[in-house]
Amino acid sequence: MLLNSVTRLLPLAGMTRSIHTTAACSEIRKMARLRVVDNSEIGKRAMAEGKPPKCIHVYNKQSVGKIGDKVLVAIKGQKKKGILVGLRQFQKPKIPKFDSNNLVLIDDNGTPLGTRIHVPIPTILRTILKEKTQAKGADYTKLLGIASRFV
Repeated sequence: MLLNSVTRLLPLAGMTRSIHTTAACSEIRKMARLRVVDNSEIGKRAMAEGKPPKCIHVYNKQSVGKIGDKVLVAIKGQKKKGILVGLRQFQKPKIPKFDSNNLVLIDDNGTPLGTRIHVPIPTILRTILKEKTQAKGADYTKLLGIASRFV
């Protein structure tokens, strides 16, 4: 009886099916794909394998990530925290819009996992992270120190 059902499905298996994959999200919510832009070891391996990290939580009340927000991501079967440093979504005036959703991985206390950021980051991020450093107690100034270019 099992063989009959399998043989009936074989003609369907030969047909071509269109596979639907979601596009890169234009705003940072849960399950949004991100791009790691620092040189951390886990980030380099994930991006080289073609398995970018996915956002599983945004640490703000709106649950929509903006530049400078802290997010929790799933990367290589692990949970890591990161700071959003460039977004595709519509931005306020004087904040640049990027081609991809960029992320820098950090520790729990705010120190970056990598030693260099490969892409330019917005200058408005300096004021945003300095406010969060004073309010939250975490030290985000090291993240600004490893950035080589600002736009």
